[in-house]
Amino acid sequence: MIQREDERRRRPRRRLGAAALAASLLFGGTACGAASETTAVPRGAASQQATAAASGQAEVTKRLRELEASYSGRIGAFAIDTGTGKTVGHRAHERFAGNSTFKAILCGAILDKARTTVPGLLDRRFHWTAEEAEKSGYAPVTGLPENIENGMTAAQLCHAAITASDNAAANVLLEQIGGPQGLTRYYRSLGDPTGRLDRYEPDLNEWEPGGKLDTVMPAFMARSLAALTVGDALVPEDRRQLVAWLNATTTGSQRIKAGLPDDWTVGDKTGTGGGKYAPASDIAIAQPPSGAPLIIVVYTNRDGEHPEIDNGVIAQTASVLARGLGRTS
Repeated sequence: MIQREDERRRRPRRRLGAAALAASLLFGGTACGAASETTAVPRGAASQQATAAASGQAEVTKRLRELEASYSGRIGAFAIDTGTGKTVGHRAHERFAGNSTFKAILCGAILDKARTTVPGLLDRRFHWTAEEAEKSGYAPVTGLPENIENGMTAAQLCHAAITASDNAAANVLLEQIGGPQGLTRYYRSLGDPTGRLDRYEPDLNEWEPGGKLDTVMPAFMARSLAALTVGDALVPEDRRQLVAWLNATTTGSQRIKAGLPDDWTVGDKTGTGGGKYAPASDIAIAQPPSGAPLIIVVYTNRDGEHPEIDNGVIAQTASVLARGLGRTS
C-alpha cells in the first residue's frame, strides 16, 4: 500500500511572502481588470505605460479570439512579466481542467513541507504496488519493476511526476500532503482562492464544460507558479530545485516552448485530459537570454465536435502572450 506521512508535526506554512507577491502581481499589472501601476512616475511616462499596456492586452484579446474561432474551442491564458509586473490574459478567470499541471504545485508543496515540518522528507523512500501503478493510468517511471521493488525517494518521485508526468508518483506524493484536499489547502496558502484538486489520478482527468472538480483559473495558477519559482513561497534552494525539475520536463516540447524563441530556456509542466472536449494545457517559467523571466500558463479545451488535442494552439497562444508583454516582436 502507498505509505502515508504522519501529519502531527505540521506547522503553518509561510504565507506572507507568497501572498505579498500575489498581491503585487494582481495590482501591479494591467490586464483582465487589474489595476494600473501605482508607483509614482512622471505623468507623461505613466500615460505611455498605460497606453502600451492597453495596446498589448487589446492585441492579445483580438488574436486569441481569432485563434479560438479557428480552433473550435476555448483558450484560457495568463502571462506575467516578473520584471515589471505587467500582465496579459484571456479568459483568465474562467475555470479549466487542471489535469497534470497540478503536479508542479504538488512538488512545491513537498519542498515546502520538507523544509518547514518534515526534515528529510525528500530523501525518504516510499513504496507502492504494481497494481497501484497500473491503476494510475500512466506510470512510465513508477511502473518499472526495479522501482516497484526498491521504491523511490520523494525527490525522485517529484522528478518523475514533473518530467515524465508520472501519475502514480503524483498519487504517492499527494498522500504526503493530505491528499487532494491537502493540495487545495496549499493553493489557498499561495493566494489562490479558486484552484482545487478533488480526486487522485487518473480520475481527476474526467471533465466536461461547466465542471468544477479538479479545476483552476489561469490567472491564479500563473501567480502560484510565480510565487514558487521567482517569489518567496519557497527558499532560494528549493526554488532552484523546482525550476530544475521543470527545465528537465520531456513532455512539453510542442507546447509553450514551441511558441517562444529557440534561445529561451523554458521549464514547464503539461496537462492532458481525455474525452471529446480534449483539454490540454501547459504552465511554464520562460527565461529569455536577458531580462526577467515570464510566467506563462495556457489552458484549452475543444467544443465537443473536435476531440483532437492541438499542441499548436498552445504554442501560438504562448507567442501571442509574449508579444503582448512586449518581450518578442
